[in-house]
Amino acid sequence: MTSDWKARLGMVYSTDPDYEYDTDAEPEPETLAPERQELRVWLDRKQRGGKTVTLVRGFAGRADDLAELARMLKQKCGVGGTAKEGEIVIQGDHRDRVVAILTAAGYRCKKAGA
Repeated sequence: MTSDWKARLGMVYSTDPDYEYDTDAEPEPETLAPERQELRVWLDRKQRGGKTVTLVRGFAGRADDLAELARMLKQKCGVGGTAKEGEIVIQGDHRDRVVAILTAAGYRCKKAGA
């Protein structure tokens, strides 16, 4: 039995020691191998106060693996960024460098529309 009380919020207390709490949480999808990933690298300025960012979209896998890939890209580009909602945001226009880094790491990626 898990001791994570947050997973049981909204549940009614049960006195049955064999009762299994059923949560509606979906399991995270397995991360595909890099050669099976179809990544697109975009340039974006919308809703960012005129600042340019490089977006990497199309990653299929767990959030932890996405965050690890974002950390590697940020480190190799020497800039800041984040990984959220299934995409990686890198500060600045680094499309060419990001495509080169991802290709060297074994990912299939392309530069998408500007």
